[in-house]
Amino acid sequence: MSAARSKVIDGVQIPERLIAEEAQNHPADTAEDALRAAGHALAIRALLLDRAHALGLEPETVIEEDGREETPEEALIRAVLDTEVTVETPDEAECRRVYDGRREAFRTPTLTEASHILIAPDEDTPADWDTARARAQALIDALGDPAVRFADLAKTHSTCSSAAIGGSLGQLSPGDLTASVETGLARLRPGEVSAEPVRSRFGWHVLRLDRRIDGRDLPFEHVHEQIALHLESRAWTAAATRYVAGLAAEAREQGVALTLTEDGRVGAGTLSLGDLLQDRDGVAERVETWLDGADPELAEQVRTAAAADQAAFADFVRDQIADFVKDADDERWTRLISAAQGADDPALGCVRAILKSKVQPAARAYTLIKRA
Repeated sequence: MSAARSKVIDGVQIPERLIAEEAQNHPADTAEDALRAAGHALAIRALLLDRAHALGLEPETVIEEDGREETPEEALIRAVLDTEVTVETPDEAECRRVYDGRREAFRTPTLTEASHILIAPDEDTPADWDTARARAQALIDALGDPAVRFADLAKTHSTCSSAAIGGSLGQLSPGDLTASVETGLARLRPGEVSAEPVRSRFGWHVLRLDRRIDGRDLPFEHVHEQIALHLESRAWTAAATRYVAGLAAEAREQGVALTLTEDGRVGAGTLSLGDLLQDRDGVAERVETWLDGADPELAEQVRTAAAADQAAFADFVRDQIADFVKDADDERWTRLISAAQGADDPALGCVRAILKSKVQPAARAYTLIKRA
């Protein structure tokens, strides 16, 4: 039975089945983007769990704010980041610079007090919407008479529950109402009624702005702690991102540092080219002897290429591996693993694939039919 297909992402070999399952947790514009995000998430998880093992950390789960208890893996990942990612607490001067540079962000929101009369259409048809609008406009026209009270019309005609209190919506913060209604109120002065009905998904609104309370600047002392927490959180996120990127870079330098098993457990990498590079004599002895037995034609081609470079066999092999490790991206690592599957020694199988790509010319593609 053939081996399960896998990909290499950030130095971690991951079964494609696990990536497909994880993609359900990463909504994206395209399936390709979801798979890419899923692969990186699984690779990061594996790297952090491996680091937790190296540090000898034990999971200590906590109850999160939503009442859910962490899994042991989540607790280990949190412990790694808590242990190895540290940032300095921002001082008062830095917080003050943020406060002075973004004063508009440190204001209380503008509050409004408003009333409305909602005229909902009987059915969701263009004709019913037109009829409802005409009824709403008639109420606006009636309010032109000073003797007609807004609250009385609301109690009689509004289909909103606020009709019982004269259409009053109370004190409102930004976002409390639908966008079209908020926009309509923003155009009014206190005490003014909208000249035309405003439509929302609920129906047509006759609007009156009762009062507008402008926001006010918050003193630095009131927001100092909030600014410090924001700056510290942003710095920690950046530091954690750099830390994870460093783990991935180290893993890529080793070739394939880790492997995720089919059941999601973290295991040692199937390839150890990084270790292989540290042992020049071992490379020479193992690769040359192995190639002489496994692929004599390739062994002779490598000797010819090494002689042309005026290099010893071991040095030539080592340089080709080093060049590959330095330049290879995830896609090339994935292809390399596929090429080496079935070899008794995966590392040597990979070296064979690297050398073949160097000393054997790529097959030429021919066009059998030339179209005009």
